[in-house]
Amino acid sequence: QVQLVESGGGLVQAGGSLRLSCAASRSINSINTMSWYRRAPGKQRDLVATITSGGNTNYAGSVKGRFTISRDSAKNTVYLQMNSLKPEDTAVYYCNVVAGPVVYWGQGTQVTVSS
Repeated sequence: QVQLVESGGGLVQAGGSLRLSCAASRSINSINTMSWYRRAPGKQRDLVATITSGGNTNYAGSVKGRFTISRDSAKNTVYLQMNSLKPEDTAVYYCNVVAGPVVYWGQGTQVTVSS
């Protein structure tokens, strides 16, 4: 069973930066996409950023220009660099990997941005 383990969350002031990491417990074959989602208090889980197997990226409009998704295939890891953080970025951030018919989720990491 593959596990995704997120790290890098925490408390930061508005304008600050954080880098989230998501490492798979073992190699995953046939990855289609690796993504980050987030769930703010009282809201649904929303897609933040995606990177495809070909390296193409896509971002939610609210984070475009501030967040960058990247991956290290050799380390089975996906990253989310978050700059110019805003209080509205406060949420639990989840890692997601789609590999064929299988979808993997991490347990989530809390990001809190103070004003």
